[in-house]
Amino acid sequence: MKALILCGGHGTRLRPITHTMAKQLVPVANKPVLFYGLEAIRDAGIIDVGIVVGETRGEIVQAVGDGSKWGLKVTYIQQDEPLGLAHAVMVSEDFLGDDMFVVYLGDNLIKDGIKSLVDEFRTNNPNSQILLARVNEPERFGVAELANGKVVRLVEKPEKPASDLALVGVYMFDKNVMDAVKAIKPSWREELEITDAIQWLIDKGLTVDPHIINGWWKDTGRLDDMLEANRIMLDTLAPRVEGHIDGESEVLGKVVVEAGAEIINSTIRGPAIIGERTRIINSFVGPFTSIYYDVTIENSGIEHSIVLENSTIRDIPSRIEDSLIGQNVEVVRSPLKPTAYRFMLGDNSRVGIL
Repeated sequence: MKALILCGGHGTRLRPITHTMAKQLVPVANKPVLFYGLEAIRDAGIIDVGIVVGETRGEIVQAVGDGSKWGLKVTYIQQDEPLGLAHAVMVSEDFLGDDMFVVYLGDNLIKDGIKSLVDEFRTNNPNSQILLARVNEPERFGVAELANGKVVRLVEKPEKPASDLALVGVYMFDKNVMDAVKAIKPSWREELEITDAIQWLIDKGLTVDPHIINGWWKDTGRLDDMLEANRIMLDTLAPRVEGHIDGESEVLGKVVVEAGAEIINSTIRGPAIIGERTRIINSFVGPFTSIYYDVTIENSGIEHSIVLENSTIRDIPSRIEDSLIGQNVEVVRSPLKPTAYRFMLGDNSRVGIL
């Protein structure tokens, strides 16, 4: 059995962060989202993994390499344009051959993994099995309708959803899906939709089983979802201190301080993680905050946020919260008088000021 991880797409919902990095590499609890998927696939007993890549191929290859770090064998498959999930399956035909396989969206995070799903698929041997979860905004997803325990209809991002059962972003197929992805036509979005391919299987009388999960799952494509994923995963960490904490500092709750990090005259209230070589000076880091490596935070406060590598936050009088701060960012208070705001912001930035 093989796995296909989809890492194409432009990541428009996380811009401007994704102008300069792949959305699948944004860290949650200081680990790129994609790495959670690789671990889930490995833990399900799958070794042979294809990663479908687009314009961010170089970043994905640099981060994952040949997959040996996870005990996996990784093959990279180029998708020149993000023309839909079914298109990603179609361009992977040479890699997949006639094998059964799981499709896993690279920006999804499933806390309990996919082992039970894979085991069930291997045991029951349907033509397809899809992972479903009940959601509050089903119009954002592909939506499934069930009858007598079987999937009878799928609609991609419906204006008026017929149920609250969303496709989670993990799909399992046998070789018949290749006929489906070649037979369907592009949707109104000019994409080959995986929901249409699965519907083709249903209409041809093939078996599509549902697997409804009750555990926690997130599509991390939006800021609020990314922050919630970060919150959930931070709460699973075991406290660990490998860096330096001086005598004037206080560390409370589930806190990870990684090697080379320094906490100086500061308070860290967990769950939180402080990355390698990061310096926290005269500052407060509150709950549900991930600070990546080589960051400096001085004379400032932050909580319920993610800060990426090589960034600096200094002399900010009000607390920062509910934020995603990118790589190589400087957030500093200007000494200029009279008081004024001075910005250099990328496309699609969002700034809130009180």
